[in-house]
Amino acid sequence: MKNRLEEIRKKHGIKQEELAHALEVTRQTISSLENGRYNPSIILAFKIARYFGMSVEEIFIYEEEKNEH
Repeated sequence: MKNRLEEIRKKHGIKQEELAHALEVTRQTISSLENGRYNPSIILAFKIARYFGMSVEEIFIYEEEKNEH
């Protein structure tokens, strides 16, 4: 799943550490989310969206796998 977390965080002038503290996760979790190594839980996705006053869909982009037959 792709996301715009890093772009949005930087636009707001917030450091990874600050966001991690506000969301009660580690800085490594924020880094992993931004680098696409980790997909958030539903709860964490909603916490992030609420923090920025955005919808989950504005931050996280779900793309279905296209299976060609």
